[in-house]
Amino acid sequence: MNFAFDNSFHRDMEGFYAHAEAAAPSAPSLLAFNHPLARRLGLDVADADDATLARLFSGQALPEGADPLAFAYAGHQFGHFSSQLGDGRALLLGEIIAPDGARFDVQLKGSGPTPFSRNGDGKAAIGPVLREYLVSEAMAALGVPTTRALAAVATGDRVQRERAHPGAVVTRIASSHIRVGTFQFFAAHFGAEHVIQLSDYTVRRHFPDLAGAANPHLALLERVVALQCELVASWLSLGFVHGVMNTDNVAVSGETIDYGPCAFMDRFAAETVFSSIDANGRYSYARQPQMMHWNMARFAEALLPAIHAVDPAGVEQAKARIDAIPALFRTAWLDRMRRKLGLGRADDGDGALVDGLFADLERLQVDFTGFFRALAALLRGDAGPIEALLPEPDAMAPWIAGWWQQLEREDVDPIERAAAMDGVNPLYIPRNHRVEEALVAAEAGDMAPFEALLEVVRHPFVARTDWAAYATPGPAEAAPYVTFCGT
Repeated sequence: MNFAFDNSFHRDMEGFYAHAEAAAPSAPSLLAFNHPLARRLGLDVADADDATLARLFSGQALPEGADPLAFAYAGHQFGHFSSQLGDGRALLLGEIIAPDGARFDVQLKGSGPTPFSRNGDGKAAIGPVLREYLVSEAMAALGVPTTRALAAVATGDRVQRERAHPGAVVTRIASSHIRVGTFQFFAAHFGAEHVIQLSDYTVRRHFPDLAGAANPHLALLERVVALQCELVASWLSLGFVHGVMNTDNVAVSGETIDYGPCAFMDRFAAETVFSSIDANGRYSYARQPQMMHWNMARFAEALLPAIHAVDPAGVEQAKARIDAIPALFRTAWLDRMRRKLGLGRADDGDGALVDGLFADLERLQVDFTGFFRALAALLRGDAGPIEALLPEPDAMAPWIAGWWQQLEREDVDPIERAAAMDGVNPLYIPRNHRVEEALVAAEAGDMAPFEALLEVVRHPFVARTDWAAYATPGPAEAAPYVTFCGT
């Protein structure tokens, strides 16, 4: 199997990583392999059987041309700065060039200790590995920028957490693994020269159009800010809660990364938290824009030595870029919400309409995902779905009247408008009770529920009668859903 490696970070950024090797698993076996993603990457696996794939994507065998390394990075974790974190359970095999020229990292996650493990075992359990695979594939199908999983492999070993679990490794594909925390590490420990080198590499790799800017480091800040505003707006538009928006979990490429205590909301509540360790709700659904703003301020601080080296006046310009984030985010957010609501053009009343909607969804505890599909059904003349979501048929009558009034500003056929709404509002997401069922079954050796759910979330917009059960929320009386940082 030819990986077409071209390992630029290993080659150009000596001193920004540590050499490392995977721990050999005792009995690797393939759990899942992402054939569509393999084709996107240009990997020909036609002649590779499951045993070969398991060896390659567990760390037992090293692909030809790999240069394994662990990234160095720091990070603010729940607001507290840790000056050295790094890849404690992840190993970058290298970078491959896809047929269209795009560059991707190939990383093993859960493959054993590295120099950054801080006495940890560097391993991962099967549940978190399959959660990352499942949710990242759902996000990709939903059109959200994201890392993706190429393979999941059981190691044959046990991993001790609160109890012993079957071990596993996920192969993660990303545009890169450069994080805000990567910049923080080199700003904290080495200063301007290293920050400049890292910024220059990031521009070359991700944003070559910025190389000719008057201050490429300031331009990098502005671009990453824009990408993060768009990314978090997309999360909120889908009811997604990342759960651990520490700066070491913020990729400068604008991709969603590190699917630990993440989940999608069923019934809407702005302060929803899924993480077992987020006791104060720092990373709740509603606080994600604020946390993105805070993270971008930390990114700006780390970049300041490079920005200042080109032009001291750039420091004030960087501050202005950070101060503008709330307005930038609001613009990105309202743009998504207009599409979800079938509004074709901006109007001064859109903000109030959206804010009123979320107040009603919270007050009535409405299923977030189902509501927007029900609105489209209402445009087709079917009030049944939306009435089924509400405690009383007319519980949202004032808001719906206001929405109709906004729609009437535009001469658009209701059926065409409903179809456009269904194109951006998913019918299927990884419902928490379905995810949990799939992970529990997989740990017991039954991959069928995982495979069925994976197939559903890869096709989130198209209704199928045999998938009807996947579109409904879990029982209202169920205990609050709790997730854990497992990988």
